[in-house]
Amino acid sequence: MAQGFASGECLVVPLVPCVTAPMTHDELLEWSRRAAEWALDYHKSLRDRPVRAQVDYGATATQLPAVAPEAPEPMSHIFKDFEAIVPDAMTHWQHPRFFAYFAANASPASMLAEQLTNAIAAQAMLWQTSPAATEIEQVMVGWLRDALGLAGHFTGTVHDSATTATLCAVLTMRDRAMGWRSVEDGLCGGPRLRIYASAQTHSSVDKAVRLAGIGQANLVKIPTQADYGMDPAALDQAIRDDLAAGYKPAGVVVCSGGTSIGAFDPVAACIAVAKAHDLYTHVDAAWAGSAMICPEFRALWDGVDRADSVVFNPHKWLGVQFDCAIQFLADPAPQIRSLGLRPDYLQTLGQDQIVNFNEWTVPLGRRFRALKIWFVLRAYGLEGLRARIRNHVAWAHELADVVGEMGGFDIVTPCALSLFTFRYRDDAATEALLARINDDGRVYLTQTQHEGQFVIRVQVGQFDCTRHDVMMVAKVLRDLT
Repeated sequence: MAQGFASGECLVVPLVPCVTAPMTHDELLEWSRRAAEWALDYHKSLRDRPVRAQVDYGATATQLPAVAPEAPEPMSHIFKDFEAIVPDAMTHWQHPRFFAYFAANASPASMLAEQLTNAIAAQAMLWQTSPAATEIEQVMVGWLRDALGLAGHFTGTVHDSATTATLCAVLTMRDRAMGWRSVEDGLCGGPRLRIYASAQTHSSVDKAVRLAGIGQANLVKIPTQADYGMDPAALDQAIRDDLAAGYKPAGVVVCSGGTSIGAFDPVAACIAVAKAHDLYTHVDAAWAGSAMICPEFRALWDGVDRADSVVFNPHKWLGVQFDCAIQFLADPAPQIRSLGLRPDYLQTLGQDQIVNFNEWTVPLGRRFRALKIWFVLRAYGLEGLRARIRNHVAWAHELADVVGEMGGFDIVTPCALSLFTFRYRDDAATEALLARINDDGRVYLTQTQHEGQFVIRVQVGQFDCTRHDVMMVAKVLRDLT
């Protein structure tokens, strides 16, 4: 019993009149209009802003009070502080000259859908909590499967990011290799599991093997061939060596469009090796998968239809607002067996065969992410999206040709779709140049290490960029060297 309260007593909190009433839904209408006006001005002004935030670490925090307010504050004060503090302290991911990392695109149609999703504010964990969210998700997975030219046997679900999808695939690899005993008993006393991937695979694979309890030392990075794709013969030999050593091979992660230089593993050959050893396969096409809506690029992942799991991120190149990753599954049953739970309080009474997508992934809670896919595919159409991707690829190739002809510059890795890397003179000069580029602010580029060299990445993929925006990279390079 809490100190100071007798049995049967309840705590009564006196009502204190507020100087400012908390925000209401009527006020939300007014401020939503104001926010929409601000958003319009913001996007119109992006080309005039430096792409990367030009602030020092800690500068934003010092502008905020040390403690939360006790009383409500007027929204006019809050919005004024937002305008003063936030925009200039953000790197502008929707800037048309954002050529760093991979874009996290948000088309206007996607933004509108997110506003509606925010207003509904559903927790789409079960079919019965959000029937439309579940069923639109099922249909959108089918639309995207067909748009990418994947075989009709694939189904799938929407995750927050490819990292989560890859973790789900690795967890499934783990439990399948253990004969599903690990679901109940864990890994204690079991064989040493092994996961195989190329050196070009994204770090999310490393994170997945750590979180799955398999361990970093058991992620076997397979040597690559001259084109930096995984060597299938080396993969086969590594699996055979592990079997001879008494280890337990569990699965293969195949890369289609690596983050560093855009490398593509030979998908068909790698999956053939995996299937010969009865290993579960996952294809990471987080960035490049979007390009497969263009039939002419599909040779890059030839053989993908034999994969058990495939992930791609519509938020990287299709204009669907972050976060949105699609995992296609040849058969969802193994993943559900690994991840699915249906306690009594999550039952849908009288519906035993219903689809509850929380059983396909790690979180129980789920956002209504499929709505923005539906809006984008309808608002721009596949042909409109194909045109954007084709332009980005063409402009990246044109830019690479121009940079390659400039004195002191070398193209280190040629265009993989719309991504290439270059260096200037030597490592020190390249690193110094990159710092000048990003301090200048007209464009934003990032770096990677390739074969021991410091190189600069250029990745064209921002939804609203133009040829002029892309060629601005060459102008900045000329101006700063």
